[in-house]
Amino acid sequence: MTSLLWSQESQQEKLEERKAQIQKEIRENERLLQTVKKKEKSAVNVIVIQSTKIKLKEKLINTTEKQTKLLGNDMYINQMQINKLKKELALLKEDYAEMIVKSYKSRSEESRAMFLLSSENFLQAYKRAQYMKQYTGFRKMQGEEIKSKSNQLTDYNEKLNVQKKAKQKLIAENEKERLALEKEKQEQQKLVNSIKKDKNKISREIKQRQQEYRTIDRQINKLIREAIAAANRKAALEKAKANPSAPVSKAAVSSSKIELTPEAKIIADNFRANRGRLPYPVEKGFISLGYGNQTHPLFNTITVHNSGVEITTDRGANARAVFGGEVTSVIVLSPVNKAVMIQHGDFFTVYQNLSSVNVSKGDKVSIKQSIGKVRTNGETGKTVIKFLILQNTTYNNPEGWLSPR
Repeated sequence: MTSLLWSQESQQEKLEERKAQIQKEIRENERLLQTVKKKEKSAVNVIVIQSTKIKLKEKLINTTEKQTKLLGNDMYINQMQINKLKKELALLKEDYAEMIVKSYKSRSEESRAMFLLSSENFLQAYKRAQYMKQYTGFRKMQGEEIKSKSNQLTDYNEKLNVQKKAKQKLIAENEKERLALEKEKQEQQKLVNSIKKDKNKISREIKQRQQEYRTIDRQINKLIREAIAAANRKAALEKAKANPSAPVSKAAVSSSKIELTPEAKIIADNFRANRGRLPYPVEKGFISLGYGNQTHPLFNTITVHNSGVEITTDRGANARAVFGGEVTSVIVLSPVNKAVMIQHGDFFTVYQNLSSVNVSKGDKVSIKQSIGKVRTNGETGKTVIKFLILQNTTYNNPEGWLSPR
């Protein structure tokens, strides 16, 4: 029972930490939303940011509900302990009362002496003396046990009262967040209604942007395949130098999978071992667009694809490497949009939407080293970095690799 309570307390602490993080992301999102509202002429980007805030609030409500449920389980277990202690205490007090009565009846020194003197032999007298001694000790022990269980009962009752207040507070917090969430949704719906007349135009712009993203993804895929082929050629050359007498393989060099050297395997294994613990590619910020296919916040009929995650951060933020590795490409996607690709064994991390870059191809970088500045969109006022993780040519969801904030 104690281990179960400890486990639930540990879960409660983790949920509290998660809730604090979500609340921090909501505050950052609200600050960004106010900034964008001042600068944004179109309501589209405001709606997109507001959608992120709504999702965060839904996460917060869900986390608080988990806390409430877990607290309810704790309270149930504590109540069971209280009921058990009450029963044990009642039995102990009943036994103790009977013992006191018996002790009272045989309290005189004369009756005790007669009890000893009436023994048939010395051995029986000795046993009777020992019995009287044990009886006195047992009575004292029972008294101490009653006191101990009474203290435990008081502690459990106090803990239960604290938990009841905590549960009431969580329920009140959740109700407040639900009302705030409903208000957010109503505000968003007003914005959506205000741009309905421009639906076709906005839809075309979204599809055009998606086409641009696909073009960039193809460009990155091409560069990754080139990097894989180059790594395999280099490994084959080093192998040939190390063993000149070995027959030279005429097989085509793979551009889809790196044949890891012992050194590269160590790097790849270290990268993999840090799954869920990698730092964010920016010091501050929150994920404003997740990985994979998702319905556009404005139009249910439009599905947008994201090959990585988009992280909204502060103006002037530095992009930083999430792990040590080698820069394999510095890509100019447009006059104002650059990207950096870093290799970690057979893993690649890509950092897009940089206004400037301070590393070059072939540079060795360390974890959290600055690699450039994140671009701020002049029209929207948003500062967003797009971050990708691939193993060879296979895209991974970066959220599963980054450390919870």
